[in-house]
Amino acid sequence: MLTILACAMLLSSKPQFGALGGLAQHWEGRSMRASSTYRVGKDGKRDPNGMPVGDLDEHSNSDNYRVAPGKTHVVMDVKGPGVITHMWFTFLGPEKQDWAPQGGATHQDMLLRIYWDGSEKPGVEAPVGDFFAGCFGKRSEVISLPVVVTRGSAYNCFWNMPFRKSARVEIVNQSDKPVNLLYYNVDWIKTNSLPQDTPYFYAQYRQEYPVEHGKDYVLLDTKGKGQYVGTVLAVRTRSPMWFGEGDEKISIDDDKTPSIWGTGTEDYFLSAWGLTKVNTPYYGVPYFDQWGIVGGHTSAYRWHINDPIVFQKGIHVAFEHFGWISPDENAKGLTNSWNEREDDYASVAFWYQTGLPTFTARAPSGPDRHLPSLERVTAYARDHVDARSHGVGDVETQDLEFYPEGPQVLYKPVAAEGAWFSLPLEVKKREPLRLVLNLTTSYDFGTYQPYLDGVKIGGPIDLYSSETGSKEFHLLDFWPEVGNHQVRLECVGKSKHSDGYFLGIESARLRERRPRVARFGFDTKKDWKTNPVLYQ
Repeated sequence: MLTILACAMLLSSKPQFGALGGLAQHWEGRSMRASSTYRVGKDGKRDPNGMPVGDLDEHSNSDNYRVAPGKTHVVMDVKGPGVITHMWFTFLGPEKQDWAPQGGATHQDMLLRIYWDGSEKPGVEAPVGDFFAGCFGKRSEVISLPVVVTRGSAYNCFWNMPFRKSARVEIVNQSDKPVNLLYYNVDWIKTNSLPQDTPYFYAQYRQEYPVEHGKDYVLLDTKGKGQYVGTVLAVRTRSPMWFGEGDEKISIDDDKTPSIWGTGTEDYFLSAWGLTKVNTPYYGVPYFDQWGIVGGHTSAYRWHINDPIVFQKGIHVAFEHFGWISPDENAKGLTNSWNEREDDYASVAFWYQTGLPTFTARAPSGPDRHLPSLERVTAYARDHVDARSHGVGDVETQDLEFYPEGPQVLYKPVAAEGAWFSLPLEVKKREPLRLVLNLTTSYDFGTYQPYLDGVKIGGPIDLYSSETGSKEFHLLDFWPEVGNHQVRLECVGKSKHSDGYFLGIESARLRERRPRVARFGFDTKKDWKTNPVLYQ
């Protein structure tokens, strides 16, 4: 694995002392940079290959680009030999704002491609977000050794990437919206030569929505010589309970049975008893929303910097997709820890290899990288703001950044008495579904009891939080009858910390369960009205 120290050793035969020892050695070469700084050509117009401008004209500060839908922006195109030592990117988020009234592309829609030495196939091909360990198109802070994303918006990469003849770095916009205000710096060292056996840096994205039944999820399968140095894994759950009991299985060279066989997904990511949000130099979980729900999101990274996985002939890296599961998804009606699950997986594998890899996976198009909807029925609160849909108090709609599908409804009663809000749900097919409410939490929100068709579902929901945010509240697993149903939230008070009784509601949803729930049919004859059940 080529750390800064290892890169220094490539360029100097002098001894190195300590992690920073390479900084005190002489490097054969010179530092270079490709950037988005404002440059002009001889005709006075902007030219990426022109001279940088540094005067007091406002254009001198126009150090960014907009990348139109479907277009490719060349970040860097240089001749070698050399080593990329650092990349930095930033750009506007997808939300609507003054600089981008219509919003913009997410980092899941932006594809990073890097080509080494004129190869037709990119050595690096991954969505920008996933490459920087920020998955699902959601901006997440990452604080690690090779990758740092501060505040979820300043994308830094310190992987060393050597090349002999040339390096070309591209950002491809695969969204129907522009990439707004793209800034970048790519730092590299131009060298006189590189040792003949210097490996190239590779990173490849792949996904399965959902994972294939009966087969391990494969992150990498390549022939050749090198070392595996990192994993980014994103999982969207399609079943209740815990997904991460599956082992990593790494076959090296001529293995008939994987010689590296782990003890569970959370163990591979150097955690224990599950995963929760954390950032460390070598492993982390940048994004984790809720434990054990249908539709939960978890992304994790693991860098093999001090423990690269070395191979001489080839390597096969895979994960089992086993875990806990609810009794209505188990063939024997049992809850236990060893079931094959059918969740949505996406990953980026990072490795160094001499020559060209044999791994054939290519990143799907931007729209195909979006997770498929799990919703069978969605009732948006914004479509139901007339007086028949709520009790005493005013209502208004609000655009909030965490509701990309549209505004929420803010219901503003001044007391608990007579305060309620309802939404209709129309079911057209009897099948196993989960009732989910998408609600806002804030400092002046109340406590509300949910009902479905007059039946109390679960306990009261306290919507107070010191900061405004959103949360899915999972209420019921059932087989609803075909026809019209009514979800109602009745205010029953407020937290002692809350300043009010407000309610923020984006939607009520009926979410699909895995097909085997219908196939087993354990709950098809159960009366949800007399015994409401939520599997968790």
